[in-house]
Amino acid sequence: MAIYAIGDLQGCYDPFRRLLDKIGFDPEKDRLWLTGDLVNRGPKSLKTLRYVRQLGKAVVTVLGNHDLHLIALAHDVRYSGSKFSSLWKILAADDCDELLDWLRKRPLAHYSKKLNTLMVHAGVPPQWSVRKTLRRAAEVEAELRSDNFLNFVERMYGNTPDKWSGELRGYDRMRFIVNCLTRMRMLDADGRLDFSYNGPPGNGGKGLVPWYDAADARWHGTRIVFGHWSALGLVVNDDIVAIDTGCVWGRKLTAVKLSKKPRIAQVQCSEQST
Repeated sequence: MAIYAIGDLQGCYDPFRRLLDKIGFDPEKDRLWLTGDLVNRGPKSLKTLRYVRQLGKAVVTVLGNHDLHLIALAHDVRYSGSKFSSLWKILAADDCDELLDWLRKRPLAHYSKKLNTLMVHAGVPPQWSVRKTLRRAAEVEAELRSDNFLNFVERMYGNTPDKWSGELRGYDRMRFIVNCLTRMRMLDADGRLDFSYNGPPGNGGKGLVPWYDAADARWHGTRIVFGHWSALGLVVNDDIVAIDTGCVWGRKLTAVKLSKKPRIAQVQCSEQST
């Protein structure tokens, strides 16, 4: 059995299927790890969502910020400007309710002990071990899967609190967890989340560091697979597998075989953001 991690799809269905053909993916014996952001901006978000759901146990996908935005949009918590216009086809589909019910029950973090590898959409704060990351993710997952999930979705947005404390409670605590796992890129000198910059990590300015370069991070020793940061591009080493390679911006879609010697496959994308 081969396990392949694939970066943010964002509705780029055709490149996704071409990449699966290139790696010879067999859903009967292989497994896919998807870094989230299945939808938005690309031309075929509905078809992408339907296909990933159809793959069943052959795929695990974590929730990304665009996936969560779709859930919020569907329940009138957020409204769609041109940035999210591609999501309307999903909301108008006959199977919309079934798709969204499936989507909100996806995890925020996924871990394989055999591979010693953790997958999230965006990042892991330095204060969390892998075990605590999974526990924090489970807190939000339980809320999203409950009958009262809208209570959380209505309070999900915002940039504060921006630093972890074990004293955080309630929706402040869950908002911080979501922001780390689905939105984080840079940390300031005090270890606070910084959402002001999304370009290449080396140009972030004085005092800002990528979350994966934070000193003494408690997750060190486990490989982290993530997407979300197209300006970072492809990075594959012992610590991280960064695989948002900007397919929706007309660049590439990437698959990495998660093995002792990772193998990389890519397809060129023609999709442009809408």
